[in-house]
Amino acid sequence: MAWGAQQVSCLLEALCFCGYVALYIWRLQTAVPASSLVFLVWLVASSLLRRDTPKTLGWRTDNLWPAALRALWFFIPASVLICGVGLFLGMLQRVPMHLAEPKKFFSYAGFCLLQQVGLNSFVMNRLLGALEKPLPSALLAGALFGALHWPNPVLVPLTFVGGAAMAWLFARERNILPLALGQAVLGTFVWWAFPLAWHHSMRVGPGFRSFHF
Repeated sequence: MAWGAQQVSCLLEALCFCGYVALYIWRLQTAVPASSLVFLVWLVASSLLRRDTPKTLGWRTDNLWPAALRALWFFIPASVLICGVGLFLGMLQRVPMHLAEPKKFFSYAGFCLLQQVGLNSFVMNRLLGALEKPLPSALLAGALFGALHWPNPVLVPLTFVGGAAMAWLFARERNILPLALGQAVLGTFVWWAFPLAWHHSMRVGPGFRSFHF
């Protein structure tokens, strides 16, 4: 495949954005908290320069029902599988924290929405602009998403699979709303199903290593 300047710039932007996310997780969030504003400026500037629209970014309601139905084909089996793991590991005595406390769930859902903006509205969009095909773009997006959850041994493999699946679903329907809700529910089940000693309350980066029970 002959690569044009537009494709190269899209790939580099996706990789550089993920690199900045990693830098923020590992260094900047504690050293320079205001550096989080870079995300907003970058996303807005890039969307304007590349002429993204609410529909291409996945902020839409016109296809909400078909997008939700398609997403259920992933989220329902994934939730059943994760719950099965939880039962196997003997987690019945523990209540899923976010489902037991609605405020925490909605707060977590908001965080998942931000992740969907980064993963799909931005990274997956740029990868599609570079690679042009949904499957390789989704696999690369999943790999980047999983890498950003290092060194969490539970989240790295799960976010690779889940990130790739959600990126593929985004490419099919271009709607992040059902994906954010599905991620919030699935993430809640993951928190419940695996011991805290394994996932350290779903923390990544330095937070994973500094977690205390």
